[in-house]
Amino acid sequence: MYLVLEYSLADDYLERRAALREEHLALAAAAHERGELLLAGALPDPFDRALLVWTAGREVVERFAESDPYVVNGLVASWTVRPWNVVVGGQGS
Repeated sequence: MYLVLEYSLADDYLERRAALREEHLALAAAAHERGELLLAGALPDPFDRALLVWTAGREVVERFAESDPYVVNGLVASWTVRPWNVVVGGQGS
């Protein structure tokens, strides 16, 4: 089973992300290297959401979000964690 961390991005996300991007990406890269984070990226046109797909448990995902500099500094207006039932590809096939 996977979990999806969905970020609803602040209106000024693009203008403010540069100062925090390196720290945010380092946090995500570390989670990926540990095998917890499978995929991550923003949805463009407009840049209003980001999705992070996890193989780790809810506690790990929530801890990530709570420590993410994008969340801590208000670039993320809100976030949710939801299960994702894969039916084709990955572990679901």
